[in-house]
Parts: sequence; C-alpha cells; structure tokens
Amino acid sequence: MLHNASLSKKLLRIGASLLVLALASIGLTLWVTWQLEGGAAAVNEAGRMRMQTWRLTSAVHAGAPPAELQRLIGHFEDSLSVLRRGDASRPLFVPWDDQVRQQFAVVESLWQEQRQHWLAVPPLPVEASLQTAGDFVEAIDRFVLAIERHLSRLTAILNLFQFAMMALAIGGAVVMRYTGYLYVISLLSRLRQGLGKVEAGEFATRIEVDTADEFGQVAAGFNRMAGTLESMYHGLESQVEAKTRHIEAQRLRLAALYEVSAFLAQAASIDELARGFAQRVRALMKADAGAVRWSDDASQRYLMLASDCFPQDMLEEERTLLAGACACGNLQPESRTRVIPILSHDDIPVRRCAKVGYESVVSVPIRLQQRLLGEFNLFFRSAVTLSAEETELLDALASHLASALESLRAAALAREAAVAEERAMLARELHDSIAQSLVFLKIQVQLLRIAAQKGQAEQMHQALDELDTGLRESIGDVRELLVHFRTRTNTDDIEQALQETLQKFQHQTGLPTHLKVHGDGLPLPPDVQVQVLHVLQEALSNVRKHAGASQVELEVLKGAQWRFSVRDDGIGFDSREGHGPTHVGMKIMRERADGIGAQVEIISKPGQGTTASLTLPAHPVAKSSGTAITGLALESLAGLMRVQ
Repeated sequence: MLHNASLSKKLLRIGASLLVLALASIGLTLWVTWQLEGGAAAVNEAGRMRMQTWRLTSAVHAGAPPAELQRLIGHFEDSLSVLRRGDASRPLFVPWDDQVRQQFAVVESLWQEQRQHWLAVPPLPVEASLQTAGDFVEAIDRFVLAIERHLSRLTAILNLFQFAMMALAIGGAVVMRYTGYLYVISLLSRLRQGLGKVEAGEFATRIEVDTADEFGQVAAGFNRMAGTLESMYHGLESQVEAKTRHIEAQRLRLAALYEVSAFLAQAASIDELARGFAQRVRALMKADAGAVRWSDDASQRYLMLASDCFPQDMLEEERTLLAGACACGNLQPESRTRVIPILSHDDIPVRRCAKVGYESVVSVPIRLQQRLLGEFNLFFRSAVTLSAEETELLDALASHLASALESLRAAALAREAAVAEERAMLARELHDSIAQSLVFLKIQVQLLRIAAQKGQAEQMHQALDELDTGLRESIGDVRELLVHFRTRTNTDDIEQALQETLQKFQHQTGLPTHLKVHGDGLPLPPDVQVQVLHVLQEALSNVRKHAGASQVELEVLKGAQWRFSVRDDGIGFDSREGHGPTHVGMKIMRERADGIGAQVEIISKPGQGTTASLTLPAHPVAKSSGTAITGLALESLAGLMRVQ
C-alpha cells in the first residue's frame, strides 16, 4: 500500500507514527515524574511523622497538658490521613504496592495501639515510652524504606524512558533520513541522471517506475517525454528531408513561374509567345507533348496556336478542332484543370491519342477575368496524377499566358488605332495644305490651257508664274509636313527639341530666332511634348507663309501650367474678325491643342505683328498615343518631294 500511496500520505503516516511514539514517551515520562514527585512528598510526610513521634514522646515526659497532647496526636493523625488519601495539590501521594501497603498497615496498627499509651494517666515510664516510640519510628522507617524502593524502581523506569527517548530521536532522524532518501532523494537522483542522459542525446533512457506517488507520476511523465523526443528525433531526419523536398519543389515551381512570366513579358509575337510557352511548360511538367489551342469568339472552334513534340500527323488533323469533337477543345465555362485518362475513354475522337501511345492528357483552361480564351494540353504516355500544388501552378501559368496574349492583342489594336489616327491626321494635313494648293494649281492649269488656246501670251506668262509660285509653296508644305511627322522627343526637358525646331526654321527662312525660358516646372510627358512641338511648328509655318516678319521669338514659361508664346514683328492682321490668311493653320493648331487639353490664343493687330500662345493644363495628358506616322505615309510624302 505504501507503494501505491502518494508521497504526502507516506510522509504523513511516518510522521504520525513518530509523533505517537514521541507523545507516548513524553506521557510515560510525565507520569513517572509525577509518581516520583508524589512519592518524595510522601517520604517527607513520613519523616514528619517520625519527628512528631519524638515530639509527642518529649511532651509526655515533660508533662504537657492533655490539650497539648491532643493537638499533637491530631497532627499525627492528619499525617496518616494525608498519606492514606494523598494530596493532589501538593502533589503528595504514596506510590502504593504490596510492600508499601503492608508497612503502612503496620504503622497504622502500631499507632492505634500506642495512641492510648500517649494519653494514659499516669504516663508510661520513660524507658517504656522510649521503647514504644523507637518501635514506632522503626515501623515508620520501614514504611519510608518501602516507598524509597518503589521510587527507586520508578527512577530506573524514568532513566529507561529517557534512554528510549534518546534512541527514539536517533531512530526518528534515521527514519526521516532514510525515508527522504528512499522517497525523495533517490528518485530525484534518478530523475537528474535521466535528464543528463537525455541532454546528452540518449533518448532511449527510461526511469523505472515502482510507485504511484507524485515522483512516480513525474517519472512516468519523464518516460513519456523521452519517448516523444525519441520518436521525434528518429523521425526528424525524414521530416527534414521531406520538408527540404517540399521547399525545393516550391522553389522550382516559383522559378518556373518566374521564368515563364519573364518570357511572356518579353515575347514580341503571338506565335513566339505560344511556342515558347508550350516548350517551357512541357519541359517543366515532364510531359511527352504539349499544345496551345485558342478558341474563336463563339467557342465553336479551337485553333492550335503552337505545339511542342506533337506528332506531325496528329498536328495536321488537329490544327483546327470543332468544340466537343474531342476530349481536347471540349471545355465548359466552369471547367477546371483536369486529367483525362485516354485508354479508358471510349469516344472515337480520343482514339487518335491512344494510337500514338498517349495514356493521359491534362486539360488546362486559359481564362481571363472569367472569360474562356482557350486551352493548354499536356500529353503523357503513362498514367499521371496532379497534386494540388501542380494544379495551382498550371492555373497560374495559364492565367499569365492569357494576360500576355491579351496584352499582345491590345498592343496590336493600339498600333492599328495609332496607324488609323496618323492616317487621318495625315489626310487632314494634306487636305488643309497640299490639297488646296493642288486645287489652286489645277485652276491655274485650266487658265493656262484657255490662254494657250486663245493665244494670250500675257495670261499664259501670268498663269505660269502662278503655277511656279504654287509649286514652290506645295514643295515647302511637303517639307514642313515631313519635318513635323519626324519630330520626336526622348528627353524629359523640351528645351532641346525647341532649339532644334527654331534652328530648322531659321535654316528654311533665314529669319533670326530667339528662345527665352522662364520658371521651373515638372517635365512634360513625351506624347504631350510631341503635340506641343507640332502646334509650335504650325505657328512658325504661319509666320513663314503670311507674316512677312524680320525676326521671331519663342518664349516658354514653366510652372504648374506651361505656356508657349511665338511672337513675330510681321504685318499682322485683325484677330477680331475671326478669319485671316492663317485661318487654316489656326484650325490645325487648335485641333492639336484640344488633343492635350490645351488652349490656343492668337493676338494680332495690323502692322504690329502676331503672338500665338499655347497654354497647357495643370496635368496634360495626350488623348491618344498615336504620334508615329507609318512608313507607307512617309514613303508617299517622299514621293511627292520628287517633283522638284
């Protein structure tokens, strides 16, 4: 039961046992001491009786009155009564045993016999009285001697108890030490040794548990802990290896995703994009073949954009697939990445894959914002399963492919829109300048033909002069258009482009030009700079054609709102009339300014020159990025230049 009891119960039982023994020893010691103290008082009282005997004898011999004798006899009887009954207050009591009782009975018997002799009249003779007193004192001595013998035995018992208590103290200390060692120190030592071994890596260490107390529970917990550590340690290497493989797989997937994403961002054409994607993903997934299919707007047909390691005969047959005619190209709007087992498929169209040895095909839908764009297929010559990570990777790659294809399509549409815009702008420029000049030349040719038919030489010379002037103006307009359309800016600061524009103008006209720049402001976007240069070039063209100026000044004010002003000292015109010789050029300038949200203001008076100002908004943005002229348009304009 001690083995099953708790440590507190064990210590409580041992302590209670030692306490009971100690209390019993103390109680016995107190009882013996009490007996010795009472016996000593009884010996003293018996000694008083001897003294009272001699006093009584002396009083009788001295002839003391009867009252005095009676008083002395009363004291003697009181002493006998105290010895007989005892007195707990003193304390006084006789340690009775058979011998003590016998001697006390002798003393009482002699007292009863001699009491009358003490009161006899006449008193006994001196010798007889002394003999009687001596006999009585001897009886009292024997009584005292019997008490002393009894007290001697009690003293021996007291000494024995004291030795027993000393032995009990020593034994209790030994028991407590042994108990502490047995139930505490020994277990702690074993636990400490076990911890040291576990700390040294000996996870197979166990502590023997033979009790159910607190230390037994601690030892059992230690054994469980050591077992857990041992299992964790033994499985740690495999876990680390598995975790390393998982991390490496994650790294490879991320690297593949990054590589494919970088390639998709750099691909310049849809063919290059699809072919490179098919090659990389097939190699990544270790597939035997791969194909990228694109669906039409109605999702009725799937066109194979590119393939990798795909059989040539199947490539010709599956270049275009009807939706639902095969396991490939059979996607629904809610379809997800899936593995299609080919050999177990009974549909006839799938048997083409089975004939060339394919057992599984992975179908990955290509989506952009929930819109199904196409499908990517991976073909395997063995059964294959996809993990959740591989499925997630394929979905991510397909999403990147959809974004890249959409970006290429958007870029193509933007280029097409830019070409259309440039053509429209070129048509406006040709209509507003060269076309009008050609109409004027056509009229002059008709006048020349009429004058030739009528033989009017003066009108013929006048028409020829007009034709010569018109041709020179048309050639200048063509040159100016070529300069405008080739204008580009690749710097954040427009000042260099402005200087180049003024230098070209000065070279064409021979007029001195000046550029003044004031203030500070944020750089203009490149597309806005191009439109600003076109407006300024149109203003300079109007100066060349109509102003008759001797010098030109371009002032630029930088700030939250940029302002460009072209001033000349030419003939000017009345700007309040709303029309003039430059109305066509002003219309072109305002159209270009509207494209960037700017405003054009013309201030002019006859004989005081003209100021054309362009004021930009706080954050100018071009409405269209189409600022490049196509090679065909440039070639056409260059052809027109061949007339000189």
